[in-house]
Amino acid sequence: MPIASAYRTLLALGALCLAALLMLGGCADTRGGSIPYGVAKFNAPDPIAAIAAENAYRTGPGDTLAVAVMRVPDLSGDAVIDPSGDITMPLIGKVPAIGKTTDQIASEISGRLSAKYLQNPEVRVALKSSSSQRITVDGSVNGPGIYSIAGSTTLLQAIALAKGTTSDANSRKVAVFRTIAGQRQAAAFDLTDIRRGKAADPEIFGNDIIVVDGSASKAALKNVLQTIPLISIFRPF
Repeated sequence: MPIASAYRTLLALGALCLAALLMLGGCADTRGGSIPYGVAKFNAPDPIAAIAAENAYRTGPGDTLAVAVMRVPDLSGDAVIDPSGDITMPLIGKVPAIGKTTDQIASEISGRLSAKYLQNPEVRVALKSSSSQRITVDGSVNGPGIYSIAGSTTLLQAIALAKGTTSDANSRKVAVFRTIAGQRQAAAFDLTDIRRGKAADPEIFGNDIIVVDGSASKAALKNVLQTIPLISIFRPF
């Protein structure tokens, strides 16, 4: 075969390979799946108090606790966890509270009160508000894991916490799972459109689970769908 003819053949093959790669890339970077897009009203999740006991919330700095010592109103009231991780109580002073469940904090307060001041005190502690809620980011991100958020957080910010999307991520298919009105629901978002300003950047709440599509996320998404009792897929209005 003449050199010129062979060169043209190689160019043609190269062009075909490039076209095939572009076609594959386009197919991998598209919307789709059973979780709906364009949800007009993806509501805020249920209050923290509704979280199941097996997933008991562990407190963080800035959380506000409602402490009730039964039949002793002077020892009851709200307490904010300070930056050092303590709350301050009448009579007993500082009580370690960071990284604990409300039941553990109640037990600690009860033990300290019974040691010196009260006989068999009944103490109840509830989470009134939280400034350090947790979200899960999984799938095709560089740093999948559980992250703390404080205050208002958007989907783009949540992805940034997980060190951004991987090279094989499909940013057009991002699922958010959330408990609303006692039901586990889901909505899909197009991260590419959000980045380009073509779509709103949705708010993310504590206990949300975010899964970014891509070759690395298939097992993660399957695991989420299998382990979470998804009662209803959120439908657009």
